[in-house]
Amino acid sequence: MKLHSLLKNKYQLILTILMIGCLLLTGCTPKEDSKNYDADVVIYGGTSAAITTAVQLKRMGKTVLIVCPEKHIGGLSTSGLGFTDLGNKSVIGGISKEFYQSVYNHYQDEKAWNWQPRNEYGNEGQGTTAIDDSTKTMWTFEPHVAEKIFEDMVKKYNIEILRDKWLDREKGVEMKDGKIVSITMLDGEKYTAKVFVDGTYEGDLMAAAGVNYHVGREANSVYNEEWNGVQKEIFHHSHNFADRKISPYIIEGDSTSGVLPFISADPPGEQGQGDNKVQAYNYRLCTTNAEGNVVAFEKPENYNPADYELLRRVFKSGRYSMFGGGKIPNHKRDVNNVGPFSSDNIGMNYDYPEATYEKRKEILAQHISYHKGLLYFWGHDESVPQEHKDNINKWGLAKDEFVDNNHWPYQIYVREARRMIGEFIMTENEILGKSGVTQPIGMGSYTMDSHNVQRYITKDGYAQNEGDLGVDAEEPYQIHLGTILPKKEECKNLIVPCAVSSSHIAYGSIRMEPVFMILGQSAGTLAGLAIESGNDIHEVSYDKLKEKLIVDQQVLEFLP
Repeated sequence: MKLHSLLKNKYQLILTILMIGCLLLTGCTPKEDSKNYDADVVIYGGTSAAITTAVQLKRMGKTVLIVCPEKHIGGLSTSGLGFTDLGNKSVIGGISKEFYQSVYNHYQDEKAWNWQPRNEYGNEGQGTTAIDDSTKTMWTFEPHVAEKIFEDMVKKYNIEILRDKWLDREKGVEMKDGKIVSITMLDGEKYTAKVFVDGTYEGDLMAAAGVNYHVGREANSVYNEEWNGVQKEIFHHSHNFADRKISPYIIEGDSTSGVLPFISADPPGEQGQGDNKVQAYNYRLCTTNAEGNVVAFEKPENYNPADYELLRRVFKSGRYSMFGGGKIPNHKRDVNNVGPFSSDNIGMNYDYPEATYEKRKEILAQHISYHKGLLYFWGHDESVPQEHKDNINKWGLAKDEFVDNNHWPYQIYVREARRMIGEFIMTENEILGKSGVTQPIGMGSYTMDSHNVQRYITKDGYAQNEGDLGVDAEEPYQIHLGTILPKKEECKNLIVPCAVSSSHIAYGSIRMEPVFMILGQSAGTLAGLAIESGNDIHEVSYDKLKEKLIVDQQVLEFLP
């Protein structure tokens, strides 16, 4: 018994030493309670911005911990958005550019082309070359490739990630003297840090910390804008009914018969008026027609073909486009919304930004059911011409993607949720070059892009979509430091690189994955300099921040 006890104590000692060594390697140390952790910076969320924030901090020699609800990191970059929304790629620098260089390097290997010969892959994407040999970057990719790249970054820099951790949004943020002291998860684990970063699309930590934010569209009058608020009869893309006279009623032409599903009977609002409505979400599916890699689109359990009666009427009007897709490697497509009735589940996400976790799950389930039903409808309904059925039935979900999630993307496309009201509010005036930016921390260039916000009934009694816009900036624009900072009087140690301070329409350009990665790196730099100087994040010298950003290859100025 004595020998057994000695051996047991010896093994416990060895395990303790190994655990401490592992924690020291990652830079995260437990406090007296094993469920309490401390680091220089704690990041909540697992988006692409969260990863670049952490990488930058580790490069600066700081301890960092990522705590996130996700099991799979990378946000939309690893959940189907492989046909990158680019704009002008010359202003994508730093770690963001490194990511796309890693994509390039991956596809240089012939073994990466297991479903398609490399020389067969087209070289066009989002209006620019998808593969750029001069800069060794590639801008289109498969979801699993993006996830591997982020996981390789995590491994290279020994970044500790605690996954499937959900912030207690009601009482999990402890504040003192205008600073976050700690954040606590629903499982009781507590994390303390000098600086916190909200790396979520939803802005959950920001909101729980009491920082002011906005949900929905501001009126044009708020920031002296043209493209915010309600935009009736403005058709910048083809995602509308235009002049097609399609009845929204169950019995065509009979307003007393009730309204078809997915159409609001509420008035759409006055032109330029603000509201609390959010642009539509969807899933960016990864589909393929490569023989041997196709998982057929399934019929959802609660499938009701009557839900898609409005789409039948679109078909009757002579329009059959329903899915848009950008080519990504290995005979796959990143499938997106196209046309007046498609994968964008218009009007069904208004509650999502503020919803409880339970309510969000319900909203996600409804979106999945809607989307799966749409795919099944297209391939099987009698209203679809046979040639279109035959075509879609050659396609399916990619068997080698999202393998632990029935090949469905992990993350819904949260195009917009909460937006912080911070130290500086980016508006269309900065995007369009009407107003300047004095303290840039990165650049954007993509079109101010808003998907549809509502589907309503016109005064003439027809179905119409509203909110889909695309307004181009003449040239790339600078993004202000204050865009990622709460007002100083609200929180002195929180940085927000995703749910940034901007108007609805400005966010339509900023919200692109390359820009989130840029802002993540800048957030990490700011946090690192604050820790080094002993100052609050608002007190860090902009000149020193700018100098460090430039050294680390961030692009702060557009040089044609």
